Amino acid sequence: MKEVFQVDPVTQLRRFAYLISPNESSFETAEEVPDYLVEAVPYFVITILLEAIIIGIRDKKWLRINDAISSTSAGLLMTMIKGLFRGLEVFAYSWVYENCRIVELPWNSAWTWFLCMVTFDCGYYWFHRAAHEVNILWSAHQVHHSSEEYNLSTALRQSIYQHYTSWVFYLPMALAIPLPVMLVHGQFNLLYQFWIHTEIVTSLGPLEYILNTPSHHRVHHGRNPYCIDKNYAGTFIIWDRMFGTFQAEEEKVVYGLTHPINSWNPVWIQVCHLHHIMKTVWTTSGFKNKLSVIFNGPGWMPGTPRLGNPEDIPKVSAPVDVYNPSMSIPTQLYVLLHYLVNHVLFQLFMDNHQQMDYLTSLVCIIYIIYAFTCIGSICDNKWFVPFIEIPRCLLLLWLDMVFLTEGSDHELASISPSIRNGVHAGSIVYWLLSMTFSKKKLKEA
Repeated sequence: MKEVFQVDPVTQLRRFAYLISPNESSFETAEEVPDYLVEAVPYFVITILLEAIIIGIRDKKWLRINDAISSTSAGLLMTMIKGLFRGLEVFAYSWVYENCRIVELPWNSAWTWFLCMVTFDCGYYWFHRAAHEVNILWSAHQVHHSSEEYNLSTALRQSIYQHYTSWVFYLPMALAIPLPVMLVHGQFNLLYQFWIHTEIVTSLGPLEYILNTPSHHRVHHGRNPYCIDKNYAGTFIIWDRMFGTFQAEEEKVVYGLTHPINSWNPVWIQVCHLHHIMKTVWTTSGFKNKLSVIFNGPGWMPGTPRLGNPEDIPKVSAPVDVYNPSMSIPTQLYVLLHYLVNHVLFQLFMDNHQQMDYLTSLVCIIYIIYAFTCIGSICDNKWFVPFIEIPRCLLLLWLDMVFLTEGSDHELASISPSIRNGVHAGSIVYWLLSMTFSKKKLKEA
């Protein structure tokens, strides 16, 4: 694999805080723009662990493995699929810039850089607001809100198909701002939003009037009635103050969706609301009402305002019970081990997918989705886990024997075969024993 830490910690912290100068982040072509998100991955992991330790010691509230893995898995899937199918947004922006631009701003100008910073954030505000107020867009964005926790891992819980609609809101920038400048700020805007997903920081004083902060964003993630459809800002909270969607933090925020998903299945988390929309459209009478189900707010129903009736929002107050099926310590360690193994495979894919043909890339993506689905099913305590997990481990054993033969120059070949094969062979034995003991318990019952 490539070097794990591709940038130094100070530089990465400045990127998180958007404290980057135009000189070090201006590029003439899109090909020169670094993948800042991939470079940040190891620092995501480190800061998530540090936050978990601080909160665990301070509040005696420890990071839930099931929730953290669910969130980070969603982020990995989004990064993987976005990297493979990025062409549409780049093509559309480039076409508008080349054929419709009003003025040609210099790519290496500080004024262009700062103009893009502000206009991109304004575009993000309107996209984000639309993603809450248009049901079909909410079907993607709800993924980010589906966690009942609020910590740094929650920031990584992203939709795999949200970016197929969000790019439209940035097209007006193409009338003046070069593509490479937009690509840079698209990443910095997202990186800034990572660190505000925390309960450690209470207030930033006077900066609360200008910037989106942890306090403002906690409100945005709340399902308390006073939190719904508030604080859409990415970097600057001024947009919410200007357009009437600002809400200060008041009573203790309860996080998550108004109707929790209650699942760790990464595929279901991504598509559950889309399934709900299709089901509702099918059962709703009248063509106009069917269109309203799709394009009005998520809470809309016939006879209510466009965004639904606020009185229908369930009343909640902290503390609340969260979805948390019990897992034994050995099972939690198993889940963590196999998550880390598949995280390595994900990183290998991201390092090498540009050299792969399309079919090979697609097969790798399907496998990683399959692996994270297995892990989610374990966290859900599904009865069929052995029947999907044993084949997965057998598949990896077979691939290991076929491709990582003695003398192979593949990066994984540097790991001892006894370790590589032992992990998955041992896992197969674990599930076979689990099935045996489960049958004995059923017979005794």
